[in-house]
Amino acid sequence: MKIAVINFSGNVGKSTIARNLLAPRIPDSEVFAVETINSDGTEDETMKGKEFGDLLEALQLMDSAVVDLGASNIEAVMTIMRLYRKSHEDFDYYVVPVIPEPKQIRDTISTINALAELGVPAKKIRVVFNKVEPGDEPTRVFAGLFNYHEAEKRFTLRPDAVLHVNEIYSRLNGKVVDLREILNDPTDYKAKIKEATTQDEKLGFAQQLSVQRLAGGVIDEHDAVFKTLLK
Repeated sequence: MKIAVINFSGNVGKSTIARNLLAPRIPDSEVFAVETINSDGTEDETMKGKEFGDLLEALQLMDSAVVDLGASNIEAVMTIMRLYRKSHEDFDYYVVPVIPEPKQIRDTISTINALAELGVPAKKIRVVFNKVEPGDEPTRVFAGLFNYHEAEKRFTLRPDAVLHVNEIYSRLNGKVVDLREILNDPTDYKAKIKEATTQDEKLGFAQQLSVQRLAGGVIDEHDAVFKTLLK
């Protein structure tokens, strides 16, 4: 399975969704980050938009891949895909994350329109509703997107593909890490807290324990969203 994670807007959670939601659930998948401006410090393959043509060739040799398309490169990528006729067919799905902000919702609609005009069928375009506050209904906070779907039917709507706001991301200070590694960390943090000799050490271990506990809930949510998103 090959998936492109895309949105004209930045700060919608593309990298987190690519690396933590999608890649761990697609066997033998590799993550490629197509980004010029920002370097996130991960070990994933990073390239500029103009190098996307090379990636299209490399994808022919792979069974699975997740391509994280940085906002600064979307236009370049779209141009290249127009030059390489039918190259959009190389991806099984286009995942478009969106957050409940007016600009990002407008940009999401623009992204979907651009994909549709490129020839991507609605069944391949899937939206993830990201950073939703607990208790908020997607039909309300993303009303513009739901109305657009009703009118145009240019993407596949999965109302349950919802990722909620979670404290773990602020605790990780913006780092994109493997949440499963955090969850499976065998360290006994309760014992570490008891053994620590200073308050700062105790607090540090307590914070790591909290992150591990939060990771379990996030992974369960990711499992559910992955299942509903691509069904």
